[in-house]
Amino acid sequence: MLPVVKCVLAGLCTVDIVQRVAELPAPGEKVASLSMEVAAGGPATNAAVTVAALGGSAVLVTALGSHPLADFARADLAACGVEVYDVTPESPAPPALSAVAVRERDGERTVVSRNAGALPPSSRLSFPRHHDLVTSASAVLIDGHHPDLALGAARRARERGIPVLLDAGSWKPVLTELLPLVDIAACSAHFRAPSESLRERGVPIVITTAGADPVRWCTPESSGEVPVPEVAARDTLGAGDVWHGALAYGVGRFELPELIRLANEVAATRVEHVGPRSWLTAVKNSGARRQMAEGMS
Repeated sequence: MLPVVKCVLAGLCTVDIVQRVAELPAPGEKVASLSMEVAAGGPATNAAVTVAALGGSAVLVTALGSHPLADFARADLAACGVEVYDVTPESPAPPALSAVAVRERDGERTVVSRNAGALPPSSRLSFPRHHDLVTSASAVLIDGHHPDLALGAARRARERGIPVLLDAGSWKPVLTELLPLVDIAACSAHFRAPSESLRERGVPIVITTAGADPVRWCTPESSGEVPVPEVAARDTLGAGDVWHGALAYGVGRFELPELIRLANEVAATRVEHVGPRSWLTAVKNSGARRQMAEGMS
């Protein structure tokens, strides 16, 4: 029997209210939605759901609390096969909330979010030292939304020689301290680091996504790009997070550029499906999962 891949994912968990619309509303305009869904979201959370869909063991370390919306997020993630470790279990504050509108004709979306800035102070979000969550993990992914949590997770992984992946969605002050602990940083083409680049800051592997354009990668020894599968996009919400989750799942099983090809395939499957959860069955039955199994054998 093949070993189960374990990934620890530390970062933001939101509750997403997703409305599908014919057209995105203009300022001051009201539109009727074609459908509505509610699901747990956020970069690390969507990545954890992806790991579980690919057959891995996904442990999400995040801040949820005791609010009823947090209970909903926990139930949704349990249904997706994600184990949740809550570092603020007694907090009465609601979790981060995102209002999402997705355009029917091309899957383009707008997001209004009240995220980590609305949650308890980061000093309460340290990575738990009394519970060794990273034992036997093949990779640790962090999204940087809770600075102390991200640093604690990266340091614990580094102590144990476990690869650290960074979902570098945007520049955050914590990255100055965090980047020396990162093995793989994945960012979009819009990401900008002040002064020095990520490679100049000591990150060994830097990967840059650009939507439907090829994904570029760079190491100290080489560089290249990997094309993205051509698919009809129906819903782009969380596609980047899904890509990061597949990347984390493949670390240690595939080398570049095959690792990126796996992530590209899984993300392409996500954008072909409408809604935050409908794509999971397709991923579970996809060639990407079979490809991963072959890579582990």
